[in-house]
Amino acid sequence: MLPEAAAQEVLPIPRINIDIGNGRANDPQQVALVLQIIFFLTILALAPSIVLMVTSFTRIIIVLEFVRRALTTQQVPPQQVLVGLALFLTFFIMTPVIRDVNEQAFQPFLARQIDQREALSRAERPIREFMFKQTRPKDMALFVRLSGMPRPRNKDDIPTYVLIPSFMISELTKAFLMGIVLFVPFIVIDIIVSSILLSLGIIVLPPILISFPIKLLIFVLADGWNLLIGSLVESFVR
Repeated sequence: MLPEAAAQEVLPIPRINIDIGNGRANDPQQVALVLQIIFFLTILALAPSIVLMVTSFTRIIIVLEFVRRALTTQQVPPQQVLVGLALFLTFFIMTPVIRDVNEQAFQPFLARQIDQREALSRAERPIREFMFKQTRPKDMALFVRLSGMPRPRNKDDIPTYVLIPSFMISELTKAFLMGIVLFVPFIVIDIIVSSILLSLGIIVLPPILISFPIKLLIFVLADGWNLLIGSLVESFVR
């Protein structure tokens, strides 16, 4: 009887309907809501590119990758850990910029004090200021010349499409310079271990088996992660 009674009971299944209709063009609230939804969907779609192009993420992840290769630890830490650490460090470094964007653009836009175009213009200013501080004049001059635009008189004359690649090139250059500096002491350790093994006539034993624990030990005793993260964050403050 119980299975029959249970079979007779009908479980309620929720219905979801999506209606697409024509909104009223003279209703500003409805138009504003639609524009906000489109704006947020666009931001979400472009979020990965924005993180890579206009934040500190690129420099951080490249330096962390250099450290892992210098330690010859293969997949330790895992790539997911490095990306997660780079994302949280990026959020930490970009917090003042995010705060300025929220106060100057996002909150006034939600309060309907400014329109969408003005909100985008205000949001762009703190981000551009951050990129200008981290961009080398040499890289900026390169893309100004390649764009064929007249020589700018001030920062406002430099368009964003010129600033972004200049910033990215500067970030790549700084990341590789920091990576080379990190690589040098570990290379010295490998050379010393190889020389000692050769002088002792030990040719069969790979030098990596001896140098690997030595590099890890030195890195841990020197509090390497603390020094590395501190140097990374301070490189954006200078």
